[in-house]
Amino acid sequence: MSSAPPVHPLDPATAAEYLAGRDVMAAAGLLPEGDRAPVRFAYYGLEEPPKEEVLAGGPEPDRRLRAFLVNLDTGESTDAVVSLTHQKVVSARTLDPGQGQLPILESDFARVDEITKADPDWRAAMARRGYHDLSQIRTCPITAGNYGPPGDDRRRMVRVLAFVQRKEHDLAWAHPIDGVAAYVDLIEKKVFKVTDEFELPVPAESGDYDDEAVRGPHRTTLKPIEITQPEGPSFTLDGHHLRWQDWSMRIGFDAREGLSLHQVSLDARPVIYRASIPEMVVPYGDPNFRYWQAYFDTGEYLVGKWANSLELGCDCLGEIAYLDATVTDDTGQPRTIPNAICIHEEDFGILWKHTDIFNGSAQSRRQRRLVVSYFTTVGNYDYGFYWYFYLDGTIELEVKATGVLFTSAYPGADHPYSTEVAPGLAGVVHQHLFSARLDMTVDGPANAVEEVDVGGLPVGPGNPYGNAIVQHVTRLTRESQAGRRADGARGRTWRIINTERANRFGRPTGYTLYPESAPTLLADPDSPLAQRAGFAASHLWVTRYDPDQRWPAGDFVNQHPGGAGLPAFTAADRDIDGQDIVVWHTFGPTHVPRPEDWPVMPVARCGFTLKPTGFFDRNPTLDVPPPAPHCTPD
Repeated sequence: MSSAPPVHPLDPATAAEYLAGRDVMAAAGLLPEGDRAPVRFAYYGLEEPPKEEVLAGGPEPDRRLRAFLVNLDTGESTDAVVSLTHQKVVSARTLDPGQGQLPILESDFARVDEITKADPDWRAAMARRGYHDLSQIRTCPITAGNYGPPGDDRRRMVRVLAFVQRKEHDLAWAHPIDGVAAYVDLIEKKVFKVTDEFELPVPAESGDYDDEAVRGPHRTTLKPIEITQPEGPSFTLDGHHLRWQDWSMRIGFDAREGLSLHQVSLDARPVIYRASIPEMVVPYGDPNFRYWQAYFDTGEYLVGKWANSLELGCDCLGEIAYLDATVTDDTGQPRTIPNAICIHEEDFGILWKHTDIFNGSAQSRRQRRLVVSYFTTVGNYDYGFYWYFYLDGTIELEVKATGVLFTSAYPGADHPYSTEVAPGLAGVVHQHLFSARLDMTVDGPANAVEEVDVGGLPVGPGNPYGNAIVQHVTRLTRESQAGRRADGARGRTWRIINTERANRFGRPTGYTLYPESAPTLLADPDSPLAQRAGFAASHLWVTRYDPDQRWPAGDFVNQHPGGAGLPAFTAADRDIDGQDIVVWHTFGPTHVPRPEDWPVMPVARCGFTLKPTGFFDRNPTLDVPPPAPHCTPD
């Protein structure tokens, strides 16, 4: 583990810093020592300094860490902030369990398995289904949500489903034991309720996609593809500072949200101060036995903590630079995830091309993009987060979802909430809704957002042939106006402009957010889930910058009753016209499973695009050379 000190206030926390912060908390009595040592770290990460301190330069900002501590004996939860600069605990707040629980611990998975398998009622439910050898049973703890009764909602708890894994390489997700669930109190360390509502046959067909009997022999018709850059890549990486062409940015990483990008600039002009995906919710649409099945993979499970170590030739191709990530275990001890972040270039086809009918010129230029990415595995799903930066100033975020469907038994009779993906096996309809937090600084901090729709006009004096196409522009001036939905029929986009800078045509410089028109949260607005996932009700939110407002579903998502995050932030109804603003964008697919998604799912893609709009005075890629020696311009 590297113990080199950070060189920039936004560099991720180091192993040495985590250990130093842990020592400060122990000295302050927040981490009781001894044989039992009941306090665990549910989250531990960098508390970034406010933007104005970073941009002002001058003295180094106070270096701080934030820790969520849970006492496994009492259930007491503490939100603590430590100053490494001053070697002291800055704040330590005890949380009300009625206002949410801390994220799931890594050790909870093994603990829940032991608790569940020791419970006589659950064992009896398994025995009734013919399962006496519990070594073949895989228990899956799922965050509980907030569904009542009130006494349950104040417990630190999970609900547990079960699957069968008959041999070492069997795919347990292929064999769900449906109709029975154990409710486990993580502090009392017991099952306090078993629901046993129905029995359906456990699907028998193997889902082991590594087994030749399941997948068939490997095909032999794919010829090798080699990607080489004989002179090396065009980017430079100095610590966490990345430069490529006219782009500059700093790379961050956090156990809770994973990859983050900081101080993104183009041609030495600021575009985004901070970009990340700080929340995602995955609600399942079966209203019966599993009505409570929904995950906030960031706020409840910490997507960054489960980042994969990427391998050349498997996950990334070409001339690759990797960055490690440092996270901590439940005791606050640091561990390194090697090669957690992949940085490389890709050819991306034609950049621009024209064969002119008048002057005879025939020219082509090739597009290239810089890729900054990481992959994480949360339970059955695997998510790749890919940030792309293009030569023409475009920024794109693509999420690649793959892995294995979360399965149940298929009840038959054309079940409306699921698809039969193997005999007797169901994939339930569900959503993956991500929230992007884009702290915009387009040409500086004085920004505003315009909603732009396109449409036709009726025949009239100014449009005698009815062919007019116009833009309808609405300026969003208050937070209360800025909870908006995409509209594909109107080609709706959102333009982030600088209110103090203009291009040569006298128009504001800007960047436009192009959303994908997909459904927002489909749960009823009055449902418990909708109360907790309020951010997912709109595709767009705009807030005034506040360093304490980082999480779109609130700081403490697990079992929160709802109303936190963006709905609470925007209730202040602050001015967002020509201010330092944050743009939040909800995106993601509604997944109706297909048989082709089983037993392992081909990548499904979603995301959004940001394009310069009047940021430049003309095409900024005229200086890109032709791809010699193949193409020589006239």
